Amino acid sequence: MRLGVLDVGSNTVHFLVVDAHPGAAPVPAYSHKIELRLAELLDEDGAIREDGVRQLVEMVASSMRVAEDKGVEEVLPFATSAVREAANGESVLKRVQDETGVELGVLSGGDEARLTFLAARRWYGWSSGRLLLLDIGGGSLEVACGLDEEPDTAVSLPLGAGRLTAAWLPGDPPGPERVRELRRHVRAQIARTVAEVSRLGPPDHVVGTSKTFKQLARITGAARESDGPLVPRKLPRGALEDWVPRLAAMSADQRVLLPGVSAGRARQLLAGALVAEAAMDLYRVDELDICPWALREGVILRRLDRMSG
Repeated sequence: MRLGVLDVGSNTVHFLVVDAHPGAAPVPAYSHKIELRLAELLDEDGAIREDGVRQLVEMVASSMRVAEDKGVEEVLPFATSAVREAANGESVLKRVQDETGVELGVLSGGDEARLTFLAARRWYGWSSGRLLLLDIGGGSLEVACGLDEEPDTAVSLPLGAGRLTAAWLPGDPPGPERVRELRRHVRAQIARTVAEVSRLGPPDHVVGTSKTFKQLARITGAARESDGPLVPRKLPRGALEDWVPRLAAMSADQRVLLPGVSAGRARQLLAGALVAEAAMDLYRVDELDICPWALREGVILRRLDRMSG
């Protein structure tokens, strides 16, 4: 069947059309997206501003037109941390439903971690053994670890690259003291979860998902995205540690010139790098693999599992 996944993320609103059936990998057929960056479109009370809500409604409406044009049989709509934690999240959801007819389901942080973990497990298979997953979004960091398709632990922290950039890193480039303050904050937050993850034992395989990890891997020498999802890509911690001070000294315009860095995410790449470096250091990860599948694929796979159950 042809499914549509409407992912209202903290950075991007993405409507992905896939051809899918139980027992097979979902095949992307069409992509419709905008970089809305809802995590940065907040007022002083933590509510999504009117311009952000209006653009979100317009994007959802246009996605439903795409769904009709592409012959989508079922749409799976969901929102993540930007809407989940916005002061006006409930009213935003109601407005989207009133104006478009689409009822966005809001995933908890734990759900995000578990579904992304499912996608990574299916991509790499059982031979990966104990799998540790790290996912840096615009609004949150998800961490999950386990031996099965359901992780033994799944945590979500408010350490998304967009959220941290807006709250902690004014200036372009930001001042060194602000970068140090953010580094301390990130490490203190992640350190609280280390015991919960490490009690499970050392992982056999560590993977990172999300655009942030993909861009960090690219600037440290990984293959281009255009080379396809089957090309292995790795992010070594040593190379990342070398890049963090370089990114801190660059303006957003300078970061855009780096391989694989998009204009929409250049400003928040430093915050993402600080989170990635801290997570790899505190969880004692020397190198991780970049997983092509993430939350959207996890949502699709869960839906297909229910069809075949």
